[in-house]
Amino acid sequence: MPKKVDPALKDRALRMVAEHRSDYPSVTAVAKAVADQLGIGKETVRRWVVQADIDAGDRPGTSSEESAEIRKLKAENRRLREDNEILRSGGCRTNRPIVLRCAALSPPVEPKYLWRGLQLHPGRSGTAAADASLCGRLAA
Repeated sequence: MPKKVDPALKDRALRMVAEHRSDYPSVTAVAKAVADQLGIGKETVRRWVVQADIDAGDRPGTSSEESAEIRKLKAENRRLREDNEILRSGGCRTNRPIVLRCAALSPPVEPKYLWRGLQLHPGRSGTAAADASLCGRLAA
């Protein structure tokens, strides 16, 4: 896993690259010079410069904001696939969708825990607790 770098150091490196970019023939050369001065890897600085160019719109590629949104959507997609797999495998004992039953519980419980038979209340199974809670909310 990559190390977290101080944002101030990253900003300083990008500022130094911007100031000295015209003095060197390539981005790699200026990144190496700045990296040597700051004591960090040249490839790290070069990748920061490339990503800054992409974020600024000077270079084609996926911006940082787009990458964050893609990560968020992939996580949501993974969660929904897991929920669907639970429903397809017959993970609940009734014909009602398990997600509806989970939303009715107080506090809400992740669907993946209900199908494992989580004991939400002493003496009652997760299904019984969900049924009781749902019936109480529907009656109100």
